[in-house]
Amino acid sequence: MDKISEKLLFEKGSPKTNKLEKIKTLNLSRLGLKHQDLPVSLLSRLQSLERLDLSGNRLQELPKNLALPTLRYLDLSDNQMEDVTSLESLSNLEELKMEDNLYITVSDNYKLMVLLPKLQIYNGKDVSTTANHLRFVYSENLRTRITAIWEKSFCLPDPLSAEKMSTLETNFVKTACQQVKFGPSSVSDFTKWRVEILAKEYLLSLTEPKKEAENVTSADAKDNCEASTPTKRKQFTSEMDSSISMTPRKKIRTDPPASPVTDSPRKSSLRLRPQTQTDTDINMSPRKKAQPQSTPTRGQTRPVTPRRASKVQQRKEDEAQMKKKDDAGKDFKATELQSEADMLPATKICSETQPVCLKPLHVLQCHSKQDSPEDFSTQLWACAFQPLLGTTGSGGESRMVATCGGDSLCIIDCETGMVMKKYKVPGEEFFSLAWSTVLMSRGSGASAQQCIILAAGGKRGFVKLIHPRNNVAYGEFRASRKSLAVLRFSHLHHSFLFTGSYDNKIVMWDIGGVDSQYNFKALQLLVLEISATPLHFCLPPTSPHSYLLTACENGLHCFNIQLGTNSTTKRSKDMEITFPIYKKEDKDHDYHTIDGLNFLNDDIVASKNFMHGSIYLWSWSRTKAQHPVKKGTVCAVVLAELQWTNTDVPYLALNTCPGQAYIVCGDDQGRLWTYHVTNLQKKSLQTGKPILPTEVLEWPTPVRKGRQVEGPSINTVAMDPELRYLVALSDKNMVIVWKREESS
Repeated sequence: MDKISEKLLFEKGSPKTNKLEKIKTLNLSRLGLKHQDLPVSLLSRLQSLERLDLSGNRLQELPKNLALPTLRYLDLSDNQMEDVTSLESLSNLEELKMEDNLYITVSDNYKLMVLLPKLQIYNGKDVSTTANHLRFVYSENLRTRITAIWEKSFCLPDPLSAEKMSTLETNFVKTACQQVKFGPSSVSDFTKWRVEILAKEYLLSLTEPKKEAENVTSADAKDNCEASTPTKRKQFTSEMDSSISMTPRKKIRTDPPASPVTDSPRKSSLRLRPQTQTDTDINMSPRKKAQPQSTPTRGQTRPVTPRRASKVQQRKEDEAQMKKKDDAGKDFKATELQSEADMLPATKICSETQPVCLKPLHVLQCHSKQDSPEDFSTQLWACAFQPLLGTTGSGGESRMVATCGGDSLCIIDCETGMVMKKYKVPGEEFFSLAWSTVLMSRGSGASAQQCIILAAGGKRGFVKLIHPRNNVAYGEFRASRKSLAVLRFSHLHHSFLFTGSYDNKIVMWDIGGVDSQYNFKALQLLVLEISATPLHFCLPPTSPHSYLLTACENGLHCFNIQLGTNSTTKRSKDMEITFPIYKKEDKDHDYHTIDGLNFLNDDIVASKNFMHGSIYLWSWSRTKAQHPVKKGTVCAVVLAELQWTNTDVPYLALNTCPGQAYIVCGDDQGRLWTYHVTNLQKKSLQTGKPILPTEVLEWPTPVRKGRQVEGPSINTVAMDPELRYLVALSDKNMVIVWKREESS
């Protein structure tokens, strides 16, 4: 004990300057320790410990319930370990070494992969794919067999009593362990151990079901919604154990940075001038006009019916008249919107303080076809800020943003406007991208390290995986035979990737980590079936392991994505969320397309219905708590409605900056509508009158070779977590970088 205390105190400095709570690395190897020698009370104080080396001792097990919440790396090699279940409390462990423990069997290895939910590197090898297979697929097969045994031979006693339940549990678990035969005989010990755990869990689920959430929906919210009946889902089967190996690596091409064009005062929009043949080509949008091509593009997500075509044609004259007003010099400001619309909300939720001061900094054409500065037709579809290591999904200062459109991906330094990396795939058209972090094993006994990766997909149906730091496009795998519309990583399990495709399917993949040679394996975990093209994914911040919200062409659907419950290969939606605007639909107005969706905080969701002209703010928890009616529909519990533009242009996505309570959505004239949302309480704030934006940022009207480029549609926007930079992508091949300035 004295040796260990001395080791702890002097691990990173003298006792005068060192604090146990701040120690991150500790080496207790070769001290001849037994498990009873470990100072549990002292170790439990190491709340910041990330790496622990206990190799070369005589440990047979670790102390039960050892609390080391930040421990990521543990070396137990060259010990006498027998009981691996003692490691269960180290739930955040990502890398473990157990070589030269003579009593460790294959079954013990499997137990570790189940007990440690974040374990990815075991004895220097990436085991994430095997581990997730055991945790979810293998376990579900066992659970199915256990359920069959219960339904055939057992039932709950009536009345329930502790004595009867104890006897029932003993008999049921014993029977399950005897009768469930699955997997190779070499892991029969693991199977029996797992069956015992799952059988007890199953019995507990029957006697202590989860309480239903309280239904707190107001009667007014219910009255304002019209439930719709979803169409029947087509069944789809897939092979759970199928895997896709790495394709040959490719180098990312680094191009010279694009030069930003200069800004000039805004004048009339090109979109409203009489169209020449060139203008028509520029305005042809894969997502906005259907094209007679065999390979689907974003415009083919919704069939163009005569009704819709007629509607768009009728709107052109109205738009032209609106533009004439703009050309006459009328400024578009929130105060004038208020005067024209005569909308004064009873409850203020938008900040009355000074708006965030955003100024245009760069306008880049870095996705041009053949690097031509005359390309104003390539549409840009998705952008996201690169996370910092350890902050995937939120937090951290970042000025690097990834953008995609046409056949290229770019990584841009927002401050300098430099295109740091560029990756091209001839014949591809990228529609979506997503960042995440995975573990990279380095071999030769070296510990694994986290690395930031970028995934992208589009027309060809392949997911490209890129390691930007090393300039390596390390692989790809086919996610669908049709085009990919949207990608999203889980911020809980960083290797879990959701892909949404034009065959109306969502697939949940585990792409695992990579080794030093960039070998990887993609495992299909789950298939979700819908009846329309998915456009956006959201994982609720408080339950990212349980639900997936999917904005589609025909509505907003919620899926149960818990692995190990229900079917592991295919599922239909749990429920559909409807909105008050559905009640106003007629033959010329279809509001079911949800083309904007994101969480503003842990509970509030911002969503946008195509052609509505407003943005809804609604409560996820209160909506979910309702009992579904009419084949699984629930009404969104709307808290507020934000005024937005009136347009027939679809797929103008909104985004949020939760840390700053900001919502931004572009329009079809190059403007950015911003909303600083404050004072939004849990109770409903719906007033029936849309609330005005905090500020509408005008299109900066850049100039290229003396020609003013005006009024494109802003397809999407992204903000870094601190709202230092805002990036907007247009349908005319322009990336616009805005920078936040300190207000004077």
